[in-house]
Amino acid sequence: MPTEGSAHPEVCVGVVVVDDGRLLVIQRGRGAGAGLWSIPGGRVELGETMAEAARRELREETGLIGHSPKHLGFVERIGDEWHFVIHDFVVIVDDPTAVVAGDDASAVTWWPLEEVLGHPGFAPGLADFLADVGVLTRPSSSGSASR
Repeated sequence: MPTEGSAHPEVCVGVVVVDDGRLLVIQRGRGAGAGLWSIPGGRVELGETMAEAARRELREETGLIGHSPKHLGFVERIGDEWHFVIHDFVVIVDDPTAVVAGDDASAVTWWPLEEVLGHPGFAPGLADFLADVGVLTRPSSSGSASR
């Protein structure tokens, strides 16, 4: 993910890969969110489309080759020293077993989808966004509601 210190909003991408009921996640090694689990992603480079950036970031951070990027939506993350406008894409990968941590990822793994919501180690807002766009399913409440 992008580093801190920009004087203006930056366009970024996030990459959602789901395989066999698992979400591909990396542990951020540096910059904003260091130490947290998140989806691969980073800045869009000059002259690069967002879909190209999504495929590049996926390859740099996980070693995987992504195909058929589909835009899921966007989020804004604003801190004291940064403002990221992150467009998230879902992609398909050919060989999910070829995953390796690279670039600014200190670790990479496949996380069971049902364990993402409510897990404290994920970047703030990630699980809610993934639930809002239908990647994750929120558990249904049992019993009747009372007021």
